[in-house]
Amino acid sequence: MERTRILREMGLGPVWKLRAVPAEAVLDVGEPQPASIPLAESVPVADLNPPLATAPAMPGSPATGMGWAELAAAVSSCRRCPLCQTRKQAVLGVGDVNADWLFVGEGPGAEEDARGEPFVGQAGKLLDNMLAAIGLRRGQNVYIANAVKCRPPENRTPTPEEVAACRPYLERQIELLQPKLIVALGRPAAQTLLQAEVKIAAARGKLHDYRGIPLVVTYHPAYLLRTLLDKAKAWEDLCFMKRSMPTLRGD
Repeated sequence: MERTRILREMGLGPVWKLRAVPAEAVLDVGEPQPASIPLAESVPVADLNPPLATAPAMPGSPATGMGWAELAAAVSSCRRCPLCQTRKQAVLGVGDVNADWLFVGEGPGAEEDARGEPFVGQAGKLLDNMLAAIGLRRGQNVYIANAVKCRPPENRTPTPEEVAACRPYLERQIELLQPKLIVALGRPAAQTLLQAEVKIAAARGKLHDYRGIPLVVTYHPAYLLRTLLDKAKAWEDLCFMKRSMPTLRGD
């Protein structure tokens, strides 16, 4: 079975045999069950976490009113922070520009910097498996981006100033996409989007709000490669996203 193979590659094969988890709750991902979604428990992130002490957005946003082609050109030539001095190329994003699903990570790594596409290599393979497990596929109703568009040296966490310099580009991407659901992959992405201190454990399993667009917080695939036990929690998050989406479409 294709889903079984994908779950095995994600390292989740035996997890769902635990007696504490009913089989139907984990295997019937393709059968939406809106009644089981804790939508009434959707909590503004401000109620969970204090405001984030971030650098203010740089004046004179470079992205106002831009279309996709203009945005790509602006990002590729951007000199708004020191990351431009060490990058090989800026990485805007990849995928369907009419997507319902937007996945946002932290920033490009070495392979992304070399290839110009987000989430390649082992973390990208895991993300692709995560998408496939809930019936999604890169490039088909899915767009993938990062909070910063240039690789931080040694893959370190971006500074508040670097995030602030890039934030107008991500904001414009979201304005152009108008996704039905945003998925923040990891703490830096969640904090960039929600502008608040975020603890993944507290923020999971809830619908947050980004300027009127529902947002879900989960773990970054690179973190999951290092912390195998949390893959089960990531699968729970994927199931929550899948069940939630039918209630957000507005069809």
